[in-house]
Amino acid sequence: MRVNCGCGATPTPAWANFDNSISIVLARHKIVCDLARMFGLIDQPQLEYVKFAKKNNIRHANVVKRIPVPDSSVDVLYSSHMLEHLDDFEARLFLGEARRVLRRGGVLRIAVPDLRALVDVYMQSGDADRFVAATLLAVPKSRGFAGRIKSAIIGARHHHWMYDAESLCALLSRNGFLEPTRVRAGETRIVEPGELNLYERHEESLYVEAIRA
Repeated sequence: MRVNCGCGATPTPAWANFDNSISIVLARHKIVCDLARMFGLIDQPQLEYVKFAKKNNIRHANVVKRIPVPDSSVDVLYSSHMLEHLDDFEARLFLGEARRVLRRGGVLRIAVPDLRALVDVYMQSGDADRFVAATLLAVPKSRGFAGRIKSAIIGARHHHWMYDAESLCALLSRNGFLEPTRVRAGETRIVEPGELNLYERHEESLYVEAIRA
C-alpha cells in the first residue's frame, strides 16, 4: 500500500489518497452541498473540487488524528505542502501516525515550502511585505457574517509553521525516523515510484525522505 496524505488536487494514481477538505465530505452529500452553495458558503472552485474529489476517489481523513489504514501496512507515505499547515504539536501527532502505518523500512517523503529560499529572496530584495506575504503565516481575517461562518466551516488555510531542510530533518529524527535526507526534485529512494510526482511544486519546495525505524 502507498498513501498520499493531504493530496488536495494532486492525488497519486493507484495510491490511497486522503485529504481533510470539507469538499470531500460535501461530495458524499449532494443536498448539503447544494445548501452550502445556496448560502454562499462554498464558491465555484470548491464546487469544482467537490466533483474532482468524487471522480478521483479521494477519501476524507484528518490524518493528524488517524490515517485510516492498518498498522504497519504502508510501504510509502507521501505528503506535499500539508505539514506547514500544522502547528508543532499537530506535526508530531501526524508523524506518529505515519510511523504507525508505515512498515519497518518504509519510506516517508515530505515536500514543504522552502523557508530558506524565501529568506534568500528577502535578503536580496529587502521587501519585508513580500516576504511576510509569501510565508502565508499571516492572512487577512474573515470579515462579515458569511465570511466568518465560511471560515468556521472550512477552517484556516494559512501556514502554522515553516521549515528549511535542516529543521525538517531534525523534526523527523526527533520523531523516530532514520536517515532523514534532503533530496532534489526528481530524486527518490522509493523503489518504483510509479506515477508519484517527484517534481510537485518544485519551484518553491524542498523534499526530505526518511526511513521508518
